[in-house]
Amino acid sequence: MEIRKLTPHIGAEVLGVDLAQPLSEDTFKTVHDALIENCVIFFRDQQLTVDQHKAFGRRFGELAVHPAAPSLVEGHPEILVIHADEKSKRVAGENWHSDVSCDAEPPMGSILYMHELPPVGGDTLFASMYAAYEALSEPMKCFLEPLTAMHEGEHVYRGRYGVDDTGKTFPKAEHPVVRTHPVSGRKALYVNGGFTTRIVQLKRPESDALLQFLYRHVETPEFHCRFRWQVNSIAFWDNRCMQHHAMWDYYPQRRHGHRVTIRGDKPFQRA
Repeated sequence: MEIRKLTPHIGAEVLGVDLAQPLSEDTFKTVHDALIENCVIFFRDQQLTVDQHKAFGRRFGELAVHPAAPSLVEGHPEILVIHADEKSKRVAGENWHSDVSCDAEPPMGSILYMHELPPVGGDTLFASMYAAYEALSEPMKCFLEPLTAMHEGEHVYRGRYGVDDTGKTFPKAEHPVVRTHPVSGRKALYVNGGFTTRIVQLKRPESDALLQFLYRHVETPEFHCRFRWQVNSIAFWDNRCMQHHAMWDYYPQRRHGHRVTIRGDKPFQRA
């Protein structure tokens, strides 16, 4: 196996591994450590069935079922279909976000396997929330660390998937603005423009102003890597320390893939 870093802060390509085969303990450890070090890792030229995709995800933890999206692959509720075409009014992930951060125990990670791509475009951008936190001034870090923020699914999911969600309650949760990664021990910024609605300890105008500053801060290019998809590529990202943004620059072309999501634990901050 070979690990090739994309940038100093985030992203690495993993070569020389066939994810369709069960991972040995040594291979699993290498892949796991590459994810922890780089926040997101990429694999090319993989040939996985739905069951093999799920089996790879289960090596890292229990798989989650999306709280809002319908199950479109019969018998496989853990598979989230990522699809866009000429009929799409919106696409998954077109704004900076961390997956399902509105959950009380947000996902540990997500594994996206792309089957069909437009002739050009459709890249995904990833941003290190370690780098975002570490670039802040010391007074700003001290100000943010005691704070918590509300993350809500209602405004994101209601009516989004074309199904009758009348009476459905979508998750919401309060999380630290700065979270400690449970494996690396590093601190990461943990608010995102997709799900975060307010900072609990501040008045609404103060909260809005601070969140807008942090959202713009996350967009700093030096925190990012950009992945150019190829058919049968896989991206595996750590939701605990990064955000991502799917470029929708290919309309009306088609883009289609499957994603599995690995359950996580309750965010915390260690002083």
